[in-house]
Amino acid sequence: MSTAEARKFLQEISGQVLWDEDILRFYSVDASSYQIIPEIVIVPKNEKDVVTAVKFAKKFQKSITVRGAGTGLVGNSLNDGIILDMRNLDLVKIKRDSVVVGPGTRKGELDKMLKRRGKFFPPNPSIGRYCSVGGMLGNNSSGSRSLKYGSTIDNVLEITFVDGNGNRITLPQDSKIGKKILALAKKIDWTRIPSTTKNSSGYRIDGVMSIRDTHKVIVGSEGTLGIIVSAELKIKDIPKKRTLYIIEYDSPKNAVEDCPCILKTKPAAVEFVDVQTLKHFEIELARNVTCMLFVEYDSRLTGTDRKISRAITGRIRQKINSEREIQKWWEMRNMSLYYSLELTNPKHTIPQILEDAAVPVKNLTALFKIIENLNEKFKTNTIMYGHAGSGNIHLRLQADRQTQDIKRIATYYFTRVLRLGGSISGEHGDGLARTWFVRRQYGQENYKIFKQLKGILDPHNILNPGKIVSKAG
Repeated sequence: MSTAEARKFLQEISGQVLWDEDILRFYSVDASSYQIIPEIVIVPKNEKDVVTAVKFAKKFQKSITVRGAGTGLVGNSLNDGIILDMRNLDLVKIKRDSVVVGPGTRKGELDKMLKRRGKFFPPNPSIGRYCSVGGMLGNNSSGSRSLKYGSTIDNVLEITFVDGNGNRITLPQDSKIGKKILALAKKIDWTRIPSTTKNSSGYRIDGVMSIRDTHKVIVGSEGTLGIIVSAELKIKDIPKKRTLYIIEYDSPKNAVEDCPCILKTKPAAVEFVDVQTLKHFEIELARNVTCMLFVEYDSRLTGTDRKISRAITGRIRQKINSEREIQKWWEMRNMSLYYSLELTNPKHTIPQILEDAAVPVKNLTALFKIIENLNEKFKTNTIMYGHAGSGNIHLRLQADRQTQDIKRIATYYFTRVLRLGGSISGEHGDGLARTWFVRRQYGQENYKIFKQLKGILDPHNILNPGKIVSKAG
């Protein structure tokens, strides 16, 4: 492809087409530890520009990778061809119980608009005010509320996207494409599907039970099946009251052992934070405290004191009913990722491949034992926090070792996560970090189905290639 030829083709785009070296360098990184310098950055102004960009990529056999706010942790939005920055597609149209949004809409802005109507979109990643809705759809984002309200995949009614041929498709309305997806879904080997409430690894074809569910395969697909141009999302009424319990423990083992009993009390959130992270909170810590659970209720608040007291072995540090005080504590919890990065010595940092596994909650104790054994075996140290109520624990790993050891460490960890019925990613996706393990998780038959699905919607393998499925697989 000559520059002159490419420029002539791209004159049809009404948005920005950027070639400057500094711009390309900016788009070569995201919130992950990876870097890939692209050839071109396109900032489409509208859907027509997206279609033109995809047809350009197809014609010149270039990869095209969609990018939201760049907050992904596993390199989902990096590639060496075309980067498509969707910031201008930020439509917001609020209905009674749903909202139609463009992928460039920032979650923080959407939250403000919905709050004025007394509504909210349930998935709430800790980076929520900065991330884009398109990124949430691409990664199947979750957050603390997923315990009660589900992940992004559970809160989407319709998705319109551009496939690898430049066709505009709306699911579940498109029955022709829907029937092909459903036919693949019927072939799934269910014995290799994770037994978790949260899963952002592979293609979520296991969520397709009928034609009405076919849009779900686009959620969590990281832009590899289509480039989302709009989506209709479910919205809920903001709860009138909330109660948050801060529970202290002298051992992480005791905290996670309590989680199955806590879940029986029907909380909206159960979050775990270790002592290394707690040291950054603006609070006084008792000497024997090694971790905390945040347990929140947003309905049926009568009798929660009795229910939670019976369910836990830890000590209730505080019961909070004030909305302002609840928000203050959640803001500290949502800073856990930032704190974990601060705590990690740059000299001892290794690529974060295994930071997002999820297991059935009943197996959390076993997961913590695996982490303890991993630290002993590989001489590593881990900082831990996350969504204990969903069995999704985030690790920040550091070690005085060479980076080539990371796949050996990850294989050790992932293999044992799978034995517990878990997934290698609860909410961050596969990206550059974990795609190499997807076939191991799902087995050859399911991986074959994934590749067939990719072939239907992206036959020329131009949409974010190398993520989720790869030629090597």
